[in-house]
Amino acid sequence: MAPAITLAAEAPTLSAANTGFMLICSALVMLMTPGLAFFYGGMVRVKSTLNMLMMSFISLGIVTILWVLYGFSMAFGTDSGGVVGWNSDWVGLSDIGLTELWDGTTIPLFVFLVFQMMFAVLTPALISGALADRVKFTAWGLFVVLWATVVYFPVAHWVWGSGGWAFELGVIDFAGGTAVHINAGAAALGVILVIGKRIGFKKDPMRPHSLPLVMLGAALLWFGWFGFNAGSWLGNDDGVGALMFVNTQIAAAAAVLGWLAYEKIRHGAFTTLGAASGAVAGLVAITPAGGAVTPLGAIAVGAVSGVLCAMAVGLKYRFGYDDSLDVVGVHLVGGIIGSLLVGLLASGKGQSDVEGLFYGGGLDQFWKQCAGVFGVLAYSLVVSALLAFLLDRTIGMRVSEDDEVAGIDRAEHAETAYDYSGAGGGARSTATAPADRAESKKVDA
Repeated sequence: MAPAITLAAEAPTLSAANTGFMLICSALVMLMTPGLAFFYGGMVRVKSTLNMLMMSFISLGIVTILWVLYGFSMAFGTDSGGVVGWNSDWVGLSDIGLTELWDGTTIPLFVFLVFQMMFAVLTPALISGALADRVKFTAWGLFVVLWATVVYFPVAHWVWGSGGWAFELGVIDFAGGTAVHINAGAAALGVILVIGKRIGFKKDPMRPHSLPLVMLGAALLWFGWFGFNAGSWLGNDDGVGALMFVNTQIAAAAAVLGWLAYEKIRHGAFTTLGAASGAVAGLVAITPAGGAVTPLGAIAVGAVSGVLCAMAVGLKYRFGYDDSLDVVGVHLVGGIIGSLLVGLLASGKGQSDVEGLFYGGGLDQFWKQCAGVFGVLAYSLVVSALLAFLLDRTIGMRVSEDDEVAGIDRAEHAETAYDYSGAGGGARSTATAPADRAESKKVDA
């Protein structure tokens, strides 16, 4: 994220071009949450499709309101001890001028806050993929409220807020490798360790029911990611945003090839799910690194993340944690890879003059990256697990066993994703439709 400091001798003035660019980028990032809903929705069984869509969509409602009331102030207000921010003038966004600029930029404060709002919306939605099939929707909504308040808003301040400890240390996170992906991936791991496995995990078939839906979601994510990444420079007067745009495409492409190559060697097939997952893995990994590396560096980031994330998704079977849709394997692992590779591949010719080990800069930046990665990981993992434990012991996090077996869509939303009553052969209940025949094959790692 662009530093919130003024480097120019003269105070900046509002730029219509940069303002328009950032409004478009904000809309692109907003699109990523519905894109994620489709991506996750296609990966679950038929009986959980709507619940998966809703777990993403509800974040658009909850987090938007929290951001207006106090989230923006906590994340980007005046620093307190390097841990959290606060600015009472921003509470409720009631005392912000229409042309008031975000510090050191040429865009209105309103534009910056809405761009950051979309990041805040997306991040808890990422967690939902690990919890498919088994979490009460009310409990999920309360978890989003608590998690955004005590985890996301402070961590965003650490990484991007002036005075935040990671920001001041010099941790490079262009667009969210730590604050978004490691944060969400660690949270997902913490929650699933508390709530446990799905009924039938490693026994029953739990394959994606709609790979076309998965590919549609992946395509929307890829498209929106250009706004997510390139927009994080808050303008493009110096070309850094353009570099990030190019590196985003390159890394995603390299990761697709890396994931598919691993999959072919390991499992003997190039799968559609692998291609979609590989693209997301590359996008995750380049998010923190894309402003610091060259295009050749972006190929390395993408290829490494594609292979290692493909390997990592199988860890849940080895260690027995039920990460339903591989949030840990893709977002946590991909975020770690991209963040740490900054310390090796930073060229000194992008967002700053910081050079990584392979460019003669030694290991100084690598150790800074380690501090940011493992600081965020530990905090999010522990606090998220505690929040899940609190909710589980009070209102209960999981649906009943009968509801989980019958289908969480009917139990929590009184709807089903597909109506089979008009299919050939007469009326038929969606509750007894042969879901497994509608599912597509997923190669288990």
